Amino acid sequence: MNKSIGRFAGFGLGLRKEHHARFLEADQPVDFVEIISENFMACGGQPLRTLDAVTERYPTAMHGVAMSLGSSAGLDSNYLAELKMLAHRVKPLWLSDHLCWTGAGGRGSHDLLPLPYDDEALDVCIANVTHAQDVLERPLLIENPSSYVSFAQNTMSEWQFLAALTQETGCYLLLDVNNVYVSSVNHGFDALAFLDGIPADRVRQIHLAGHSSGPQGLLIDTHDAPVCPKVWALYQAATARFGPCATMIERDDAIPQLEDLLAELSIARSHAGIKGLAA
Repeated sequence: MNKSIGRFAGFGLGLRKEHHARFLEADQPVDFVEIISENFMACGGQPLRTLDAVTERYPTAMHGVAMSLGSSAGLDSNYLAELKMLAHRVKPLWLSDHLCWTGAGGRGSHDLLPLPYDDEALDVCIANVTHAQDVLERPLLIENPSSYVSFAQNTMSEWQFLAALTQETGCYLLLDVNNVYVSSVNHGFDALAFLDGIPADRVRQIHLAGHSSGPQGLLIDTHDAPVCPKVWALYQAATARFGPCATMIERDDAIPQLEDLLAELSIARSHAGIKGLAA
């Protein structure tokens, strides 16, 4: 696998069922959409008809939540086969998933579980990312998840871990700016050090989202609120460092009217100082 992913400097939204009809009935002012891959795997009927209609109109990114790239048991071959079939249908800008594990012993956790940042975990992730990229015949984008616990055996920072992973596998990065902010508050690190520590030439997409306050001062990545001012400020720092790359508003709960998300996307354009293809 030696393919590369070029830069795409558009502004987009996650495609959610609440807005399917709006995307089907008229063109919307977005440069791309992102789907949750698992929502369209091993299914048929109306969901796939909707997907086909949307992908005919908009460049589409595929974002996964269940590949479990941190699993010491390796990757599920059936999952990879279904994902590859969907990618063949969608012809996406790219495929992405998270730096995490999602279950053990054939049982899923329905959550993005954290990894220790040490050499053993790095070797597991290198092997799994390499295997996935070989099967899928394309490089992956790897997203930094939010986290709420850290491990005593950590020997490197999250950004050092991601930098090493890109170097060893040739993968790219999906930078979730909200997750950087959430984790920086939860663990007490400098969010700007995170941005400075990852390789600028490997970032291809940025996620923006809202979060909530949890117990004991933790921030929780809930995707149920607008982007807050401190995350907007961090996004401005990210665009200054990484330059033009695809930016998306991610909303998965308390989903508002489409007009509200489009207005928030306009804020992203203004903070980036870049006009998207549909702007």
